[in-house]
Amino acid sequence: MKAFKLINVANGECSFEEGSITQNIAIDATHFIVQTHIEAYELVAHPAPRYQFVITLKGKLKFTVSNGNSFIIEPGVILVAKDLQGKGHTWQIIEGNEWHRIYIVPPINAEDHFITAKK
Repeated sequence: MKAFKLINVANGECSFEEGSITQNIAIDATHFIVQTHIEAYELVAHPAPRYQFVITLKGKLKFTVSNGNSFIIEPGVILVAKDLQGKGHTWQIIEGNEWHRIYIVPPINAEDHFITAKK
């Protein structure tokens, strides 16, 4: 499945990789969180609060990393959040006014099974 991974790079910056998540393989998780509301800290630049997979159920968002590059997340695209330090990322809803999502939280050292797309 199509996926983007947020990562930390030099000097506290955040970047991303485009790729996919390996299909038909078990991915370890400790718990999941369902969320529809938006917290105040989410409206400004922030790193991910923990390593997590974000599954969007409703909404289309533009994510922007600290170098200004951006990508689009919509239902059917998985976000792997691993930008745990530094400036982090921002996002904005670009269609509608709701974002329904599930955060799946793996153990901190669990494999993400992310495959970077060839350029």
